[in-house]
Amino acid sequence: MSNHFENATNVNIEGITNISAKNYIHHGERSLKTSIEKLREHIAAGALHNSAERYDAPKCLPETRVAVQDEVVSWICDADSDNEPKDIMWVTGPAGSGKTAIMGSVADTCQGKGILGATHFFSSFSGSANRRSKRYLVPTLAYQFVQHKAMTQVAAQILSAVEDNPAIFEQNLEVQLNQLILEPLRACSDHPPLVGWPKVILIDGLDECGADQYQDATQSNPHSRSREGDQIEILSVLKKAASDPDFPFRIVIASRPEHVIKRFFVDVAKSLTRELFLDAKYNPDADMALFLESKFANIRRESRLPSSWPSKDVRQTLIANASGQFIYVATVGRFMEGSGGGPDELLNQVLCLPGFKASANALAPLDALYTHILNSSPDSFLSILCLNLIFRERCFERITGYGTDIAPAPATFVRLYLESYPGQVSYAFRNLNSLVSTPSMEDHDSPYRLYHKSLVDFLEDRSRSGTLYVESKVLICLLWYWAEDILQAEAQNAL
Repeated sequence: MSNHFENATNVNIEGITNISAKNYIHHGERSLKTSIEKLREHIAAGALHNSAERYDAPKCLPETRVAVQDEVVSWICDADSDNEPKDIMWVTGPAGSGKTAIMGSVADTCQGKGILGATHFFSSFSGSANRRSKRYLVPTLAYQFVQHKAMTQVAAQILSAVEDNPAIFEQNLEVQLNQLILEPLRACSDHPPLVGWPKVILIDGLDECGADQYQDATQSNPHSRSREGDQIEILSVLKKAASDPDFPFRIVIASRPEHVIKRFFVDVAKSLTRELFLDAKYNPDADMALFLESKFANIRRESRLPSSWPSKDVRQTLIANASGQFIYVATVGRFMEGSGGGPDELLNQVLCLPGFKASANALAPLDALYTHILNSSPDSFLSILCLNLIFRERCFERITGYGTDIAPAPATFVRLYLESYPGQVSYAFRNLNSLVSTPSMEDHDSPYRLYHKSLVDFLEDRSRSGTLYVESKVLICLLWYWAEDILQAEAQNAL
């Protein structure tokens, strides 16, 4: 069934003209094309900051998060002048603090300055499945070096390495790093980096990298790998790269401050790492005020409201409730722009939600907002069930065959699998457009996409989702039940 929905990928050999004529003749046209095609087949194209898959990814509004962006970019450009120069910057902060938006905007700025070497944006809940796997990281970085016009000598060395060892993509990350990046750079060490060489590699969402599993048919109970283990493996090879004298790039890594990642930076890579924590010193409240004002300005124009709407007290309340979480104000904005009802009615709904009083739990306002939106669905139980089945723990993909090596299930496939009647899932998601992007009925290829992983966090935590929580075993049992139902129906139709 998965082959029916799998899309063919057009081979892109752009960048082959970047190789010098001497190297092109040395390798031969056919050989060079084969190498770049092999490399292209093992990258996560959707993980590039400017990929089509990330066309609607969050970015910082103009004049917002300026201090954070300036600090990151100035470190990339001028860190050599620091008293204790570092080669890695760890941008971290709680869920919803705007890390991905900042990294996306920094990537655009660096590209405009000509200093961007490569990017990799991990994603665990949206986009292609290879964006949550470690195995595509090094080839994706190497491919971007091949495409860079200023790195033609390195590009030729990378493609030669692929030609010499086509099995490199099945080897561990350290071997891939050595053969696809470090050795090609080392081979060009007698030619110092030119002025036009890039300066930085950006990696976002490291905490969203999942675990690759490798089954051993000889073992009855094969060892299950952990996502933390794969994340540490990635950090270890990045540390090795940053420590190599022939590696000319700085590395910016963004992630949540999860325990194993924080421990690595504190215990293993402390001498190499500068930490940038997104806290109150970067004045997120002022940035969120600008963000809300842009949303309110749109609503005022559409509804012909006065410039004084909403009141200053209302704006201050919303910013206070956000507790530094940009995802909160972003969800409020989408809720008010895309839900039925007048602006005052929708705003009152948000302001009157329980949990919006002073609370030790900074997530309480966001949880109350999620609960309210989910309960606004015409069939809230079905909506919550579908969200859990599609996004939580990837249980839908595990049962149906979508998962590690292929794209997320298209909305069409999800509908065929879950719906009792045509349009049922679309009906369930009808009032959830502030939480989930729903492809049209005519769009047969695109998957459902969440706007932010914090909704999955909410669904998975009973203490936060309360009565909306669904046990994992219930989800798995339902999927198996529906799978058996479909197989029985197909068997009857075959008779």
